[in-house]
Amino acid sequence: MRDGQDWDATHDVIVVGSGAGAMTGALTAAGDGLGTVVLERTALLGGTSAYSGAACWLPGTQVQERAGLGDSAEDARDYLRTLLGDSEAARRDAFLRHAPGLVARLEDDPALAFRWQAFPDYVAAPGRMDAGRSFVPLDLDPAELGDLAGLVRPAVDRDRAGQGHPDAPLTQGRALIGRLLLALTRTGNAHIRTRHHVTGLITEDGRITGVEARTPHGTVRIRARRGVLLAAGGFEGDDTLRTEHGVPGRAAWSMAPGGTNTGELLRAATGAGAATALLDEAWWCPGTELPDGSAAFTLGLRGGLMVDGSGRRFANESLPYDRMGRAIAAAGGADASVHLVFDSREGGALPAITVPPTAPAEHLAAGTWARADSPAGLAGLIGVPAAALTATLARFNGFAASGTDEDHHRGEDPYDLFFANRAGAPGPNPCLVPLDRPPYYAARLVLADLGTKGGLRTDPDARVLDTAGRPLPGLYAAGNTSASFTGRVYPGPGVPIGTAMVFASLAVRHMAGRAV
Repeated sequence: MRDGQDWDATHDVIVVGSGAGAMTGALTAAGDGLGTVVLERTALLGGTSAYSGAACWLPGTQVQERAGLGDSAEDARDYLRTLLGDSEAARRDAFLRHAPGLVARLEDDPALAFRWQAFPDYVAAPGRMDAGRSFVPLDLDPAELGDLAGLVRPAVDRDRAGQGHPDAPLTQGRALIGRLLLALTRTGNAHIRTRHHVTGLITEDGRITGVEARTPHGTVRIRARRGVLLAAGGFEGDDTLRTEHGVPGRAAWSMAPGGTNTGELLRAATGAGAATALLDEAWWCPGTELPDGSAAFTLGLRGGLMVDGSGRRFANESLPYDRMGRAIAAAGGADASVHLVFDSREGGALPAITVPPTAPAEHLAAGTWARADSPAGLAGLIGVPAAALTATLARFNGFAASGTDEDHHRGEDPYDLFFANRAGAPGPNPCLVPLDRPPYYAARLVLADLGTKGGLRTDPDARVLDTAGRPLPGLYAAGNTSASFTGRVYPGPGVPIGTAMVFASLAVRHMAGRAV
């Protein structure tokens, strides 16, 4: 293909995807006067970002300053250096340098506003913020969006049920995507194209110059004068790729919208010579198995305990969800599953947050939960040794009475205490709630994820690198399409969204600096 022949459309910048990173990149490009097109494979914008709580882990910004936190990029650097070492120092430092300016630029737009929200960083290390440093968007009145509101993907429970938004303000991830969409459309330099499923990259003279996409009206070829930004998630929705790269769990258990993130961009970029990293990794979480075979993101335990196939505890159940997911992967055996055991203290409801929620009666009818009048009876229903489960509950109840978890130190970290019911705690440690009110329940938990974490290797400008470590001209990646610089660690709430936003913005800054 030469001299623009056979192009169906031409723009300065092509952004593939519509999550928080993609929309931030598109807004940055359009705000700089670059003609921008957003290509989204589905009919709705936002991807997994729209399902999320929209925490943005962006250290040292004016949002934390307004909240009086005393946060700084240097504190965050100490924290990340302790957790990650210096193997990704260049990308780490680019992220920390750019985050404050990006947030200031975003908040200069009247459509965008954020507030700090307490949520502890995940690991005890120098530079950690025990109260948390992430922030969230303000709720958004759908009247401000008008007809655009129908483009934003609803919350996961409503989306899976085929329902739209409730008659209420857009919150969390929906507010973030809605605000970015509002700001983007106001630039006058952007086009939104839904149902454009990008399946290939177009190369001319060694440079990525465009993409090929399937649409309801046939295949189109779209040209990019400045560059192509791939920010459309990972490959968590494809079981074949998960198996190929050793990613445990199942596509059905991922929190990504169904039928998305199936790896076409990874295949297209590697076909063009791109290098990859961390392909066996994901942003892990426990998932409560649902009656339809999918899973619900599970966090914030207020009670209960988890047991493996031996009927014994294997970890601190109050760990941050990524670390708990890794513990499930290690303990859950071939099917990557364990059981959360709890009693009737909350009327038979799961003592945790699940997204989406499902009624206990539906679980019991489907067999994803079990119920019995005694620990021994429950053990028989879930296939673990009765003596072991009975002893596990007795030992745990002793810890609840003393206030000290001698086995796994539950309740000793600020994150553990964040979700605990302190006011209603029956003992000295609000994370150690005794299991002594029959009947007893067991919910099957599986290894779920918020998306794969490995992908295309990139540099501090988010340029995709080839297998020799050289940038592939014209190709950029951010979010879960790229390999995260945080490696095998999840430092704090909102790291996936925050890093996606920063590196998408850095990609566009590099494009804007390149002569046409």
